[in-house]
Amino acid sequence: MDPKKLSFKKLVEWYDQVISLQHKNEIARELRDEDDLFLLLLFSEMLGIPNPVYYYTLELYPYMIEKFHDWHLRMGMEKSPIDGIRCC
Repeated sequence: MDPKKLSFKKLVEWYDQVISLQHKNEIARELRDEDDLFLLLLFSEMLGIPNPVYYYTLELYPYMIEKFHDWHLRMGMEKSPIDGIRCC
C-alpha cells in the first residue's frame, strides 16, 4: 500500500476523533433520542396512536422487542404499557 495513502487515512481518522471527542455525550444522547422516536412510531398503534405505516412496521417487531424494555423505562413507565408485551 502507498505510504502517502496510509498516512492520509490515519490523519483523517485522527481528525475525526479530535472533532467528535468533545461531543461524544451529545452524539450518544441524540442517537438515543432518535431510537426512542423510532420505537414510539413502531409501537404507536399498540399505544392507541394511529400509525399509517403499521403494515410495514409489523416485520420489525421481532428485532425491536428486545429494546422495548429499556425504552419504556427511559420514558418513565415502570411496567410495560402494552398488554401483549410482557417484558418486566
